[in-house]
Amino acid sequence: MAGTAFPVLPPAHRRAGQSRLASLFAPAALLALWQLACLSGRFPAQVLVPPSDVARALWSLAVSGELERHIGESLFRLTAGFAIGAIAGLIFGAAIALSRLAEAALAPFFLALWQVPVIAFVPMLVIFLGIDEPFKIAIVALATFFPVALATFDGVRGVPKAWFDVARVYRTRLPDLIWRILIPATVPSVLTGLRIALTRAWVVLVAAELLAADSGIGQMMEMGRQLFRIDVVLAGVVVSGLIGFALDRGAKAVERRATRWKTA
Repeated sequence: MAGTAFPVLPPAHRRAGQSRLASLFAPAALLALWQLACLSGRFPAQVLVPPSDVARALWSLAVSGELERHIGESLFRLTAGFAIGAIAGLIFGAAIALSRLAEAALAPFFLALWQVPVIAFVPMLVIFLGIDEPFKIAIVALATFFPVALATFDGVRGVPKAWFDVARVYRTRLPDLIWRILIPATVPSVLTGLRIALTRAWVVLVAAELLAADSGIGQMMEMGRQLFRIDVVLAGVVVSGLIGFALDRGAKAVERRATRWKTA
C-alpha cells in the first residue's frame, strides 16, 4: 500500500556489531555487581575477592606456567575420554537402533543407567582405577557415551523405513548402506549429541578433578580452597567457564558447517 511505511533494517554488519555489543552487557553487569559487592564491605575477603584480585591471580598462574599445565592436563583428559566415549556411543546407539533384539536386550539397562548422574560413578571408579589418568578419562568417556548413544539411536530410528526398503531391493552392501544412507541422514542428530556430550563431559571432568585428582583445573580450584585462596578458586571458575564456552561455540560452528547442505 502506498501510505504504509515499512521499518528500515540496519545493514547486516551493523546488526552484527549491535549483537556483539549486546552480548557484552551481561558480563559487564556481572563484573560491576561483583565489584560493588566487594566495595560494600558486607562480605569478608575470605569469602569474596574483587575481580582485580582474580585477574592478578590469573596473571600470576599464567606467568608461572601453572595455569598452562593444569589446562593442558584437563584438555588431554577431555580429548581422550571424549574420543573413547563418542566412538562407543556411536557403535552402541547404531546397534540398538538397527537390531530389535539388541534393543530389547540392552535398551532398558541403558536407559536406567542414563538416569544416574555420572558423578555418582566416581567412588566406584576411584576404587577400581585410583585417582590417576585412567579414572579421569573413564569418567569423561562415561559422560560422553550416554548422550552420543541416545542421539545416534534417535538419528538412525528417524531414517525413513522406505530408504531401507529401497536399499534392500537394490541389494545395497552394508558399507554403502552406512556411508550413503545412514551417515548423511543421521549427521544432524549425531552432531547435536556430540555437542551436548562435549560440554557435559567438560563439566563432569572439572567436578571429578575437584573430588579426586592431583592436577587439572578442578584440582587447582580445590587446592586454592584448601589454602584459603579464594582468588585462585574464582580464577579456576573463570577459566573453566571460558573453556566450556569456547568448546560449545566451536562445536556449534562445526555443526553449522557440516549441516549447511540442509539449507542449500
